[in-house]
Amino acid sequence: MSEGKGKQRSRARETRRRIIEAAGALFVEQGYGATKLQEIADRAGVAVQTIYFVFRNKPSLLKELVDVAIAGDDEPVPTMDRPWFTEVLTAPTAGSALAALVAGTRATLERVAAVHEMVRAATAANPEIRDLWPDGADPRYTVLSAAATSLAGKPGARPAVPAGEAADIVYAVLSPELFLVLTRDRSWSPAKWERWAHDTLASQLLADGAPRPTRP
Repeated sequence: MSEGKGKQRSRARETRRRIIEAAGALFVEQGYGATKLQEIADRAGVAVQTIYFVFRNKPSLLKELVDVAIAGDDEPVPTMDRPWFTEVLTAPTAGSALAALVAGTRATLERVAAVHEMVRAATAANPEIRDLWPDGADPRYTVLSAAATSLAGKPGARPAVPAGEAADIVYAVLSPELFLVLTRDRSWSPAKWERWAHDTLASQLLADGAPRPTRP
């Protein structure tokens, strides 16, 4: 690739990032339906035609925003192939797997919890965006179920808890809704939420006396 093309791609990626950041802030502040593309363009410092060129339309911009919020970047790497999730699966004990799972989920929820709430409201009020997420398996449950199944098979897991039940418990405790209740509505710090979520899940999923490592 020539130096000129490399700089052009870098500028295009930076423009895309600014648009997504502006859209995320405005959609959460004002709601999806109330936010105009011109407002996003103004905040991102681009022409509104640039948004149409890069994302085609407002629903596609929303979909890209959600994907980037979940992943933390715009690389086409599924969550279950991400380093933090690999750490969960390869952890030697249930305790270390749980610590990695809660830490990785915290990082994700700090990015995506408010966006998730906005999308739920937007989907209810704007039928045109419902097709962005076809009915079927919940991707969040798929990811957390895989983590819970792996954890349940490691040394230190509570043997009486079936993998399916463990998945349901993890899915509930690590939900974006509960994260917002505690960190936004009750003003907990994300670190306090992480300690609480870890201890709550440890009491349910780890065998009595199993080591329960935590992270600073």
